[in-house]
Amino acid sequence: MFHNEIEHPFVGDLQDLTLDQLSEKINELHRKLGLAQRMSNAHLCDQIRLAINSYQYWYRKKIQEEADEDNSYYTKIDIT
Repeated sequence: MFHNEIEHPFVGDLQDLTLDQLSEKINELHRKLGLAQRMSNAHLCDQIRLAINSYQYWYRKKIQEEADEDNSYYTKIDIT
C-alpha cells in the first residue's frame, strides 16, 4: 500500500517530524477520538482515524529506517 492511499489530505507533510512529535500527536488524536466516540459523531471519528493512520504510517516508517541504519542488531549474532 502506498502511503498516499492512507494519508489524510489535510494533515500536511509529516516526514520531517521526529518520533517523539509523531508519538505525541498520535496520543493526542486518540484522546480526541475517544471524545468523538462519546459524542457519537461517526463522521468526526472517521476523519480522526484517517489522521491517526497518517501519523502511524510515518511513525512506523521512521522506526524501520532507524532499524535499517542500525545494522548492528543484525550482526550481533553469528550463527555460522
